[in-house]
Amino acid sequence: MSQPPSSDIRIEWVGTRRPHAAAPDRPDLICLSHLRWRFVFQRPQHLMTRAARTRRVFFVEEPVEAAGVPRLAIERDASGVYVAVPHVPPDLAPGPRARLQRAMLERLIADAGIVNGVFWYWTPMALPFTRGFDPIAVVFDCMDHLAGFAYAPRELVDLERDLLARADLVFTGGRSLYESRRDQHPAVHLFPSSVDVAHFAQARRGLPEPADQRHIPHPRLGYCGVVDERMDLDLIDGLAARRPDWQIVLVGPTAKIDPALLPRRPDVHLPGQRADADPPA
Repeated sequence: MSQPPSSDIRIEWVGTRRPHAAAPDRPDLICLSHLRWRFVFQRPQHLMTRAARTRRVFFVEEPVEAAGVPRLAIERDASGVYVAVPHVPPDLAPGPRARLQRAMLERLIADAGIVNGVFWYWTPMALPFTRGFDPIAVVFDCMDHLAGFAYAPRELVDLERDLLARADLVFTGGRSLYESRRDQHPAVHLFPSSVDVAHFAQARRGLPEPADQRHIPHPRLGYCGVVDERMDLDLIDGLAARRPDWQIVLVGPTAKIDPALLPRRPDVHLPGQRADADPPA
């Protein structure tokens, strides 16, 4: 799939052996993501957990900065997904950083014996270090309008345009994303995110109330997800001010916003992130 791999990096199979070769009729998936596998269980985790039942899945995260020899740490998740985390030197310029990431991907492909691989992109920011590879197919899963996020890189829009030109198949996570991209590629499909019905159906069977919410009066208005810059905090604060008898419970981690900006009222509750199994309760 690529040029000979670089030997200037270290590959670590953490707590697992190198995987067995893939079945010839079930190509490997090489996922390139802006999200951490163990952050919040959402679209990438839902899809790739299912995919790992029938094929090998390698989930390549964005790098973390670490001193020492550059290395790619690969750990097999309980779902069967191989999570690959690049460790790169701090303050590396974009060019050398992309070359290092490319070398790590080459080593992963060589070490895992990937012959027939599909590149599945969740972020166009992976394009600079994946150009020149020759996967059997390229999928772009456009799950969000990433250019609209806080601190989005300037080059994101141009890279998305390049990725759309390269992709064989494009999915969009919502209708507005579909409408804005349907004319930019011949194979764009609306593939909205949804609900794990079996998981949340547990709530109808009388699960015990979470211990950290038992003291909160009713009625409660609940939200479960990431609390970030896309949330209308002024709306929540205004609602809490006007209806102090309503309890607003925002369950999830805080990201990309100053926690000091969050509403601080007696009827607003922020219990933080919970385990994947907890939301039905």
